[in-house]
Order: sequence, then C-alpha cells, then structure tokens
Amino acid sequence: MSTPQQLNGSEHVVVINRWAEHYADFERYLDHRVHRVTYVSTEVGLAAVPREATEVVTVQATDNLAEVANAVEGLARRHGAPDRIVALKEDDLLVGAGLRDKWGVPGPSVDQLLPFRDKFLMAARVAEAGVEIPSFALVTAAGAVRGFAEYVGWPVIVKPTTGSSSAGVVRLDGPADLHRLSFAAGPQMVQAFNPHQIYHVDGVFTGERLLVLRASRYLNNPLDFRSGGFLGSTEESDPYITGIIAEFALGVMRALTDQALVFHLEVFVDADTGSCAFMEVGARVGGAEIPLLWREVHGYDLMETAFRIQLGLEIDEEVPPIPDEVGGWLLISAPTDRPCRITEVTPMVGRHPGPYAEALLTAGEVLPDADSYYEHVGGRFRFRGRSSQDVEEAIRTVAAEFQVRAEPVDLVHATPND
Repeated sequence: MSTPQQLNGSEHVVVINRWAEHYADFERYLDHRVHRVTYVSTEVGLAAVPREATEVVTVQATDNLAEVANAVEGLARRHGAPDRIVALKEDDLLVGAGLRDKWGVPGPSVDQLLPFRDKFLMAARVAEAGVEIPSFALVTAAGAVRGFAEYVGWPVIVKPTTGSSSAGVVRLDGPADLHRLSFAAGPQMVQAFNPHQIYHVDGVFTGERLLVLRASRYLNNPLDFRSGGFLGSTEESDPYITGIIAEFALGVMRALTDQALVFHLEVFVDADTGSCAFMEVGARVGGAEIPLLWREVHGYDLMETAFRIQLGLEIDEEVPPIPDEVGGWLLISAPTDRPCRITEVTPMVGRHPGPYAEALLTAGEVLPDADSYYEHVGGRFRFRGRSSQDVEEAIRTVAAEFQVRAEPVDLVHATPND
C-alpha cells in the first residue's frame, strides 16, 4: 500500500501511544522532518517513538483524559495548537476523539466512536437494525443478573460496558457464581451465552462497502487466555464460511456507521446452519499479532489506513490483490504475575511445523505490567500456510512445546529491558 499523501505545509500532529512493538509504523506514515510530530506516551511505549519526534511527553496512562489533555496543552504552548491528533489503541480511542473535539481538528469524533466503545449502545444499535445478537440487558446488581439468567437460561456472560482484551468479563454458570460480580465501576451488560464458534473479522469499511476483509477462527477464546491458557487463531480458508461472515459483517458496519473505518469484529458462527450472531466490534485494528500479520502475509497495512482516517484524510480505495495465503497467530500467557523477570525461554522459529516470526524476551529481561495486555505476554508467534488446517497444526504444536519461565520482580516501573 502506498504511503499516505502528505498533509499541507508543516502541521503539528500529536500521536498518543502506549505500544513498545511497532504495530504502527509511525515514521513511515508521516514525514517527521516536515511536520512537528509530538508524542504523548507511556514509558513502555517510548520504544516505538521515532527518533525524529519533535518532542515526547510521558504519562502514566494514555487512557486518562485529564492527564493526556494536560500533556497536549503543554505541547500546544511549545509547538502550536495541534492540527491533527491520533490515538490508535482501543482504550485510547475516546481520549483521542475527545481531544479532536476540543481542539476542532479533523478525524473521528466522540459521537462517531462511542457506539464502538459502549457495548450496550453498540448492542442496542445492531439489534435495532435487525442484526442477530444474543439477548442482552444493562444491569446494576447481581439480582438483575439472576433474573435475566432465569429468563434466558444459564450460563450468561457479564461484561463491563467499556473495556478491552476481555478485562472484567466473567462467565456465570449458575446462581452460585453471582458472588463473583462487582458493580463498583458502574453498570455492566449481561448477555445470553452463545456456544458457537467465535471468529474475529478484520478489515476496512468505506462507509458503504467492505474494502478488505479476513475472517479468522479462534482456537479457544480470549476469556480462556485471561485464565492463563494460550490464545490463537487461524484465518479461514473455506470460501463458504468466509462468504457468510462477510455478508454479516457488512450488515453490522452499516448498522453502526456511514464513515470509513478499520474494524475488528467478533462474531459467533454456526457452520452447520450458515448463521451468524453478533458479539462485539471495535473501530480499530485488531490486537495481538493482527497488524503485523496483515503487513507481512497480506501486504496491506491496516494501521496505515487507521492512521489516515484519524488524520482526517481519505483512504485509498484502490487495493492491490491480497494473496490467498493463510495467516495465524498465537499468544502464550505470562508465566507468572507481571512484572516478572524471564529466566528461561525456548525459541520456536525454525521448527517444522512452526512460526515464521516470534517476539520473545531473553533470559534476564523484564516483562512489564504494561497496559497493552496482548503485547506483553510470555510469547508471541506468527504463522503462514496454505490452509487453515496447516496453520492450526503449527499453532497447536507450538502451544504444546513452547516453554517460558520467570521469577517475580519488585519494580515500580518495570520495562522490557530493565
């Protein structure tokens, strides 16, 4: 994909970042020698900030609107009012949108992004549009969850109305599990459990049609990963399943927006009946290894498109053919509570079947307790193959054979190379 057209003149672009990994190739997306490109970053995220950045301000949390707004005020005094503001991480989307609204700069607004962050509003919108979705309700107490479950049947899923990486999501199998709930942070959403296979669907929506799309089958689910298991997925090579998912995805996106955006959709699929049901969707690039996999296997940079959209630029609707090769990824959970110091790790690149790329810490390095949850794990692996079956075999082999061990560390600010 070609580099986005340059902005007019020399503009002040503020980028909000928490990633250490180069999920987004900021230096390639924007000429840092022409524009005043400043960054608001966590300490861990400094590793991905280009050396040509005009200035970098560190904050404790990039999803703290007051803290980030204060940092941007300081940058504005020193470099001029921001002309563009970019925040690509899911948890930072509304912070970036709120600051764009405040400073009157182009790009997605809070109103445009809220249906992709407030899960109850999201569910209500897609249900109103006639999209199939498991029964749901907004709840403020355990008694309401019990009443809902007695009506639709156990088990049920309870989740925060905002959040990411399955944080705070719980499955309740019966009344005895109600003690696990907490409403200290506010209302939550309860939903009927759907037993069908979960897919994640990643791509670009133009506001009218799907520009690019790949559907991937989870080999387990994100909630299991929170309990210490692995998390992996393989892209679907069956054109029938991909076709029904694509049709469903188009209906979801049209129900929520008429604006261009990159999306990460999760959907329940019953392959026997060809039916789909909505789980949730984000107006952002998928997490884990998805942005790297798309660049390396498919030759398309989803992050670049998302970056353009947040700059307020039009997206390139001329997409070169995307190879049919199947990609997949695997995350192995942290070996102990973070921060932790890695004591042993087994590289897997070069094994057959195995990954074509991996991201591992070496013995002695510290795995930080950073906010980018799927980034700072025990091991990250990327796969490619001719079919879903080939990729799944490789993923399961690595999941079974990979070894990583660590010891706890008592660090206030642990970094990957501490």
